[in-house]
Amino acid sequence: MVDVTVRGAGIFGLSVAWACLEKGATVRVIDPNGVGGGASGGLVGALAPHVPEQWNEKKEFQFQSLIAAQAFWQAVGDWAKLETSYARTGRLQPLADERAVTLARARAETAKELWRGQAEWRVLERKALAGPLPESATGLYVFDTLSARMFPRQACLALATAIAARGGEVLRAGEDQGQVVWASGVHDLERLSAHFGREVGTAVKGQGALLAFDMRQGPQIFANTVHIVPHWNGTVAIGSTSERVFEHAQGTDAQLEAVLEKAYAAVPGLRGAKVLERWAGLRPRARSRAPMLGRHPLIEGAYIANGGFKIGFGMGCEVGRVMAALVLDGIDTIPAEFAPVASL
Repeated sequence: MVDVTVRGAGIFGLSVAWACLEKGATVRVIDPNGVGGGASGGLVGALAPHVPEQWNEKKEFQFQSLIAAQAFWQAVGDWAKLETSYARTGRLQPLADERAVTLARARAETAKELWRGQAEWRVLERKALAGPLPESATGLYVFDTLSARMFPRQACLALATAIAARGGEVLRAGEDQGQVVWASGVHDLERLSAHFGREVGTAVKGQGALLAFDMRQGPQIFANTVHIVPHWNGTVAIGSTSERVFEHAQGTDAQLEAVLEKAYAAVPGLRGAKVLERWAGLRPRARSRAPMLGRHPLIEGAYIANGGFKIGFGMGCEVGRVMAALVLDGIDTIPAEFAPVASL
């Protein structure tokens, strides 16, 4: 017998399993699609914070997770004896006009209070920066030291390997034993929507690409509404689209080519780099837009961890921590807006 069964081997499911192991529980992770077989098997991996203003529980939760991520992924790597691909390398954003500069300077001040000296939001001139840079009409950029990056597939592989190294099971099929946590992404949101007769959550298609271009020493870049994320292995990920309406869940099309053109316009050095892979997949988005954490609204006695649309990897370690506390100790420290009823 195991203490906890987690249904889903994406970032939420694996993070919950890891946190339960950390608390001394025995765990089993089951996913018929394998590790990172859904949305967590993508390419981009931009772990970027909300802007430091209008603070709320969701932003604080994400902040705590981003701060905790360094130690989290270090421990995972130590157990797995694998590269996790995590690095807190920061994020660079060009400032388009004087209004953007004024706003950025104001946020630099609020970050001092809200980020409590654990990270910075800086306004920098071009001469203070190195490496391939996006064009900036003002010659100024925001650089924050809180953003991190990871290659989603590699991170999930390392986490699953670490779970197995600590005695956990990671399976494609098996029986539920002990407490059950559903972290099955789009599948569970569709099941909930069908049961309640209204949209509890939905699938949002995303498309991204992986380029052979070595920027591994530099920060990730957000420019022209596109994420440009250097990875540890000398590749760069570009993404992504957010499509509520689509014909083919796994197919890439002209929308991805448009994203690539935006990236080339932002960082001209990328043009001509070999495109190693084009990826498309469905990401789970809860109706409330916040993660859905807590008691499962449909399955008696079970729990749910879902809806990590765009912020799943950035919130993963904190999601694991609060879910393990709830499942194993009955301690609920989950923000109220994350409760499943918020999406019903």
